[in-house]
Amino acid sequence: MSAIMEAVRLVKRYPTGGGMLHAVDEVDLAIQPGESVGLVGESGCGKSTLVRLLGRLIEPTDGAIVFEGQDIAPVPLRRFVHDTARGRIQVVFQDPTESLNPTLTVFETVADPIRRLGTAGDRNALAAQVRKAIALVGLPPEMETRLPHQLSGGQRARVGIARAIALRPSLLILDEPTSALDVSVQAVILRLLADLRSELGMSYLFVSHDLNVVRLLCSRIVVMYLGKVVEEGPTEALFRDPRHPYTRALLASIPNPARRGQTPWRLEGSASSPIDPSPTVCRFYGRCPRQEDACAKTMPALRAVGSDGVHRAACHFAEETSA
Repeated sequence: MSAIMEAVRLVKRYPTGGGMLHAVDEVDLAIQPGESVGLVGESGCGKSTLVRLLGRLIEPTDGAIVFEGQDIAPVPLRRFVHDTARGRIQVVFQDPTESLNPTLTVFETVADPIRRLGTAGDRNALAAQVRKAIALVGLPPEMETRLPHQLSGGQRARVGIARAIALRPSLLILDEPTSALDVSVQAVILRLLADLRSELGMSYLFVSHDLNVVRLLCSRIVVMYLGKVVEEGPTEALFRDPRHPYTRALLASIPNPARRGQTPWRLEGSASSPIDPSPTVCRFYGRCPRQEDACAKTMPALRAVGSDGVHRAACHFAEETSA
């Protein structure tokens, strides 16, 4: 099966006063049709930059972004906003309050991308398409005339999702869409997202710092650290048997009453600088509890571990770190 989207050695660097900041560094990532992939890592690891690259909101420094068989990386941003692929890749942003135009009603917010990128003909066809998207996210018809400040946080989140699905995209990129919501509202929105993926057959790239949320929604997880993918694999396999020490640290940070009284597994040392990092030193060197000579001499490649061939880790000792 061909991937619906594939990043190939994708790079994004920013010039700074002291050199080049490697925000995304030769990342390979594939998303299959109908698949829900979780992207995790602590703040500053590059996941938000990767999301903006894949959504074609910023220009890549190097590499390819193959979407439905077409490399869209070379298309300039000002041209891509009118490209037919633009409507098939949609993004749901972290803060619905900031991402919604305060002067547009719910109806106009959802109608805007259809007018710009869709094929709705007359006014009646447009209205039908808008109302179908609004109904799909569970908002009642009387909400159509309201402005964002007249909505609750959960309702604003639903409007952001309705706007994104109005064009029936192939890929929905969700950039921490529930982090600004109360816990009770988060659960409702996550259930809605799961139902929409099943009903509309979309692929998801779900970005979150909450591993429990990712576990509920995603069948595969990709772990980033300092611009690199350090581990990826099926969700349950990664939770059960993490092969990279950074993944182990992330999982150990999840509150678990069963571990009460035990000494927590934690990282020591300090992170490497993302500015002009050495190409021959493991990015995790300096925080890793192992730190052997090989780690300071050779950057570990992302390679298959285990017998299934789909669980991969970038660690010289991945075979030895089975939980």
